[in-house]
This record gives sequence, structure tokens and C-alpha cells, in this order.
Amino acid sequence: MRKVRAVDEKGVFRPLEAVSLPENCEVEFEPQVVTSHCEGKPFDGVYTVLAERYESGETDVAARHDEHQP
Repeated sequence: MRKVRAVDEKGVFRPLEAVSLPENCEVEFEPQVVTSHCEGKPFDGVYTVLAERYESGETDVAARHDEHQP
């Protein structure tokens, strides 16, 4: 069987791609940490961009949401 990459989310290993195993089958594996995925949080960049947009001073974005819709 090929190597499967997974992410630990609150104690549950979630595969990063589809895995062809029967539902609820038990597997055994030896975790090997991939350092590039463990450094920092995966959404830090997204939150930084969202924070900049939130503090942009543009206050009526939601009010003007449908302004250009036909």
C-alpha cells in the first residue's frame, strides 16, 4: 500500500487525499512528523488578510452587496 499523508485535528488523523480502504477498518501506522506542516497554523496567512480587510475603514460593504446586480 502507498504512503498516506494525514493531518492531526483534535486527536483524529484526517487523510489529505482519498484513501481506498473499507469503511471503519482498523489500520496501524507509525506517525512521522513533516516539519513544514507543523510550523505555524495553516490559516495564519488567511487570517492576516481578513484582519486587514476588516480594519480597512470600509463600513458599508454589506449594505452595498447587491448594488451592481441586475
